[in-house]
Amino acid sequence: MPPIVDQKTWQAALDELRAREKAATRELDAIAAQRRRLPMVELPDYTLNGPGGPIRLVDVFEGRSQLIVYNHMWFDDEEWQCGGCTSLTSQYVRLGALDNYDARFVIVTNGPIDQALAYKEKVGNTMDWYSSSESPFGADVDAPPGGGFAVNVFLRDGDKVYRTWHTSGRGTEQLSYTFALVDVLPWGRQEEWQDSPEGWPKSPTYSKWLDSPDVARLYGPTAGHET
Repeated sequence: MPPIVDQKTWQAALDELRAREKAATRELDAIAAQRRRLPMVELPDYTLNGPGGPIRLVDVFEGRSQLIVYNHMWFDDEEWQCGGCTSLTSQYVRLGALDNYDARFVIVTNGPIDQALAYKEKVGNTMDWYSSSESPFGADVDAPPGGGFAVNVFLRDGDKVYRTWHTSGRGTEQLSYTFALVDVLPWGRQEEWQDSPEGWPKSPTYSKWLDSPDVARLYGPTAGHET
């Protein structure tokens, strides 16, 4: 347990931390400003597969100017796909706010579209899914078949599509509200790598994350109907 102190001592410690939190906020603002000044690269006219059949990447924008793509890991013939990807994307259930920013957020995976859509239903994912199984798109944006996950951002100008930003690994944490909530808890993520006081709860890394079956149980078609 944290040490117990009087109000004045607690406030002084909080104020000291707050100075670092504010500095971090300003640094993130500066990073975002640099991101807005990144150059971009024009992409070929990719064709993906969607629920209605083949669809050009430029049409995935659905008339919007900006597109965020979460490249979901996929392994053929597996019942459950990447638990990290499945858990992260299960958070994205109210994306209408992006309409005001002329933007859209979708998932693209290297799995066949019929299997991808079945998996989407199985785990209760609500955003639109597309497949790059018959396109080099995934490999070209650093999410190759059998490889890792990624987030890519694109800008459309007429029929031309440009790649503006990319991240992977822990870079995707900024898109998760779960980590943000857990990180303000006294015990934090409780993972072995975490710098915590002696005696704080510790668990193997990833052990508290929702795995794909957990997501399906909580949010899938049969959620709330367990007997």
